[in-house]
Amino acid sequence: MLELGRQVGSWGPALAGTELVVATIVAANGSTPRPAGTSMLIAADGQVLGSLSGGCVEGAVVAAAQEVLACGGDRRERFGYSAEDAFAVGLTCGGELEVHLGRLDSRARAALAAEPVALLRRLDPPADSRKHDDDGAVLAVPSPDAVRTVPRAALAGLLGLDLEDVDLRGDAAASGDMLERAFTQVEALIRQGRSGLVRVAPPQGCFLDEQPVELFVESRLPAPRAVVVGANDFSEALIPALKLLGYHVTLCDARPHFAAQERFAAADAVERAWPHRYLAEQARQGLLDERSILCVLSHDPKFDIPLLGEGLRLDLAYVGALGSRRSGRHRRQALLEQGLEPGLLDRLHSPIGLDLGAVTPGEVAVSIAAELVAVLRRKQEPGQEPGHGPGSPAYGSLSRGAGPIHH
Repeated sequence: MLELGRQVGSWGPALAGTELVVATIVAANGSTPRPAGTSMLIAADGQVLGSLSGGCVEGAVVAAAQEVLACGGDRRERFGYSAEDAFAVGLTCGGELEVHLGRLDSRARAALAAEPVALLRRLDPPADSRKHDDDGAVLAVPSPDAVRTVPRAALAGLLGLDLEDVDLRGDAAASGDMLERAFTQVEALIRQGRSGLVRVAPPQGCFLDEQPVELFVESRLPAPRAVVVGANDFSEALIPALKLLGYHVTLCDARPHFAAQERFAAADAVERAWPHRYLAEQARQGLLDERSILCVLSHDPKFDIPLLGEGLRLDLAYVGALGSRRSGRHRRQALLEQGLEPGLLDRLHSPIGLDLGAVTPGEVAVSIAAELVAVLRRKQEPGQEPGHGPGSPAYGSLSRGAGPIHH
């Protein structure tokens, strides 16, 4: 639902006050087009905003939404591949989706309008509606840091707990224990920017003999940072590719006349500074985290060596550097001579990118973007680089290969 937040306010049916149903993927298994948290809005007249599967199940979801509008309540629908019935509604890719449908009420609309980083919704109806205050049906988290200050009382209301029975200090009391277990799971999802179900056994119950309380957490952290160093043809091509992957991109170059060129206008920010000093200052201010990436395209030792020494010591998701295998060997040796711990060199992707035989700046940008996706999605087996596992394609990371870069 969060992904539709900015569009709802200007969508015709919403402006007209039409009743709306929000359909959200709350669980996804196997090969599926979209992940948990993906939502679609359906209006009473059948108009839709968004998509859940690229066309496989949308028709059935619209029909289910009309039933929600006609009969009230919420619904859960499951869709999967049917080998027996080729015309069954399902996913041709073979995965399974679980979709929750419910009215988009005024509380949810107000929460979306505030553009929070996370929304918490209870999916299962509470046994006693008096314990489930309508004001607590949706709980919004305004910022990543605010997750630690989520009011325990509000979360208790969402769980359907009697506040009189809950020790809000979170001691070993049954209701307080349930509250703290829920909070721990919710906090982990939000801090990782993930969406998913949180199931918590009720007080004096267990998953075997009682139905757990189900909360759905949608979270959306601010865009991760990408620092691209070197104002040249390769960075010009890479910047829009990183933007397409959802990064907030900063181009950094110590040479003012190079960095000032209009062709780098696609970057979110352009910094004219010595790259290693800029990176250190960003880290000191807490503006880099474990999702941030560093792509060093300057290909100049006076910039690269101090910058990579700084970057490899930070907890970044990816550090890569452009260059030939020869320059990569010299770079590693220089870093060791500068005092870099040998184990940190294993984090360096140099030469940068996947082995696609890329030559032009555009091809190199595709190669770097492909390696980023492969590394960050961790599609390779532990200890292996993309493309080096059994049954993998015949290409992998250039930094782990030995052949020529250009074929």
